[in-house]
Amino acid sequence: MSKLLDNVTGELQRLPGIGRRTALRLAMHILKMETSTVDSLAASIASFRHDIRYCRSCNNLSDGDLCPICTDPRRDRSTICVVEQVADLMSIENTAQYHGVYHVLGGVISPMQGIGPSDLKIDLLCDKLTAGGIREVIIAISTSVEGETTLFYLLNRLKAFPEVKVTTIARGIGFGDELEYVDELTITHALMNRREVER
Repeated sequence: MSKLLDNVTGELQRLPGIGRRTALRLAMHILKMETSTVDSLAASIASFRHDIRYCRSCNNLSDGDLCPICTDPRRDRSTICVVEQVADLMSIENTAQYHGVYHVLGGVISPMQGIGPSDLKIDLLCDKLTAGGIREVIIAISTSVEGETTLFYLLNRLKAFPEVKVTTIARGIGFGDELEYVDELTITHALMNRREVER
């Protein structure tokens, strides 16, 4: 195999979820692209990596000091949705059902990976709550062991703000899931979050 092809395949393999065969397929696709398109792709990746910033208010990705969500006057600033990563924020935004603002933690507490509470943007969240004007905090983090640990830690920190309503997104059984294959923790959450059915 060509050394150049081997190099680009090796670099593409560094991306999450990209194995050797997929990397080779992508490399061959890049080879068929116009050189100007490849140059544009490479330039946009380099610019993104070097110039991207984090919003000083919510820790979302931004081109400047504040992200577009934080500067949007139509957003409800009295409600904050706390998420792990920017990708989670984007998933919620894609539903077009939430109109408040966000707070991106930047991960979850994971002692195995050496990530503690001080590595997350929890203090920044508490600073916002101290400033006032917040009525509700919605915690929308994963149901993994690390997510549950982070949730427990957040709930303890948020006890300092009794005037703020704290909620979590509903957890339970997904649409189309068969009950016999669902784990006990998910079933527990589903039972705890049950709702009355209109008759």
